[in-house]
Formats: sequence, structure tokens, C-alpha cells
Amino acid sequence: MTAPLPIDPIAMLRPQRRITGISAILLPFTSAHEIDWDGLRTHVTRTAQAGITPAVNMDTGYANLIDQATRERVLDETRAVLGGGDFVAGAFVGDSPGASFDLDAYARQIDHIHARNGLPIVFQSYGLTGGTNDAILAAYGALAARCDRFIGFELGAMFAPFGRIYDLETFAGLMAIPQCIGVKHSSLRRSLEWQRLALRDAQRPDFKVFTGNDLAIDMVMYGSDYLLGLSTFAPDLFARRDHLWEVGDPDFYALNDLLQYLGEFAFRAPVPAYKHSAAQFLKLRGWLASDETHPRSPRRPDSDIEVLRGIIDRVSEWE
Repeated sequence: MTAPLPIDPIAMLRPQRRITGISAILLPFTSAHEIDWDGLRTHVTRTAQAGITPAVNMDTGYANLIDQATRERVLDETRAVLGGGDFVAGAFVGDSPGASFDLDAYARQIDHIHARNGLPIVFQSYGLTGGTNDAILAAYGALAARCDRFIGFELGAMFAPFGRIYDLETFAGLMAIPQCIGVKHSSLRRSLEWQRLALRDAQRPDFKVFTGNDLAIDMVMYGSDYLLGLSTFAPDLFARRDHLWEVGDPDFYALNDLLQYLGEFAFRAPVPAYKHSAAQFLKLRGWLASDETHPRSPRRPDSDIEVLRGIIDRVSEWE
């Protein structure tokens, strides 16, 4: 049994560390409720030019709500605008409670991503998370046999009903799979992420822990990297914040605090409505023509717009 290691957050601080940033790209919609492909291409390009790796077909891209043809077009559009540039893409398999792990379905999703030279991140599903810990590791091992590199994913149930945060022994088992180069951790709990960082530092220092905690984006101070939905609101400002940390500029804290305020507001309950907050924010910045979202995604009230406009006024000094 893998026991939690002693945690001393102060000792875990990693000043002037270069941060690896991955941003989950919002899939934008037009006022006619159609996908805004020009908006997607522009935002993927903008994110990459900021020095942050785009991640498509994530929750921010409505991976569980779009069909396979749309997922593949997103991959094609991303590859086209990036050329040979790096990107991450979600390998999502939709199933139902009680389903068995569907290796072939996951392998097909991974193959689609590999065909466009992307790096897959393996979304959880009922079939993947519904078994024992040994069964879960066996499933990831089977995927590793079909894939030279992938990112794992721990997802809290507040994000999806099939989500599961693994115990530390299972997390250690994931780190022992050479093809698994990192895990996105989305429990929204600092203590659990600190435990993973301590275990990573002790057992596999090159392994990436990508924080998915949009309510604690300063986890990068302790050795986490990130794969966030919040960064799609402002990839330019996240890149600026990351640079400030690397060079040891105390302005890091002021900009981080402002971005965290945006995260606290946008990721309040119901959490999935953050995608509408992102569309509102990007429209206010002049980066999208519409703040429409997928029709099956929850929305925010129009009154949010004034709050978001106030945040944009405050971040303008950092642009």
C-alpha cells in the first residue's frame, strides 16, 4: 500500500521554475448556434503563439457533447493551423454506467489523434473507472501497448459522473507506466495534489502533474504544471504570469491573484457553466464574435457580463 508522504508546502516551493502550460481550448459557437471554425482556428493559433500548448476536444471543447465527425474536424483544423506544432487532444469514449472498459474504442480515438501528430490525454469513462484498482491499471497498461506517449486524467465527480480520483497506490501505478508521461489532476483539492507531487518527486521526477485546479492556479509554485480551462480565457496573461515566475519577478503574485479571481468567479456552481463564462469573456476582449455555447451546456446570467468587463479593465495593464 502506498502511504501519503509528509507534506510541507513551504519546502515544496519551486521558485524560478520553468512552467509547462497546456490550455484547454474553448470550442466557440456563432450566434446561429453553429461552430465558429474561424474563431477556433484563431484561438488555437493565439494560444500557441503565447507559448502555451493548445489542448482540443477537452471538456472546454464539449468533448462529451460533440459527435465523432466534429471531433475529427477539430483535430484537422488544429493540425492545419499549427503545422508541426505541438498539441494535446482528448481521447474520449462515451459509455454508460456499468459498461466494461472498451479498449478498441479508446485505441480508435488515440489513433485519430496520432494520425494528426497530437498527444492524447485519456479521458475517464464508466468502463475505465468502474473496476478495481488493478483493473484500472491493467486498462492503462493495455492502452500503453497501443500508444508510445499519453497523459492520464483524474477527474472529480463534480465535473463528470464517471470521474474518479485514484488512490495513491493507483497513481503510483500510473507513474510506473513509461508511456504515461503525466497526469492531469482535477480534484480541486490542494492536499491531494501535494501528495502526488511528493510521490512524483520521490519516484519519477520527470513525470508531469498537470494541475486541473482552476480554483488554485498557484499550484505551479509547488511543482505542478497545468492543463486548465481557465487559461483559455487569457492565454496571453497566463504566459506572462508563467514568465514572471521563471524570472523571479514579484509581479507574479499580483497577476496570479487577478487571474485567480477570474477563476473563482467563472468556476462557481454549476461548474460546467464556466464555458459560457469563457465565451462571454473572449467576446468582451474582442476575440470572439459571439458568446453562444453548445446548446446542451449550462449558461450564466447576462448580469455576469459587467463583472467580467470589470476584470478585463483590471487586466488591461498586463496586456
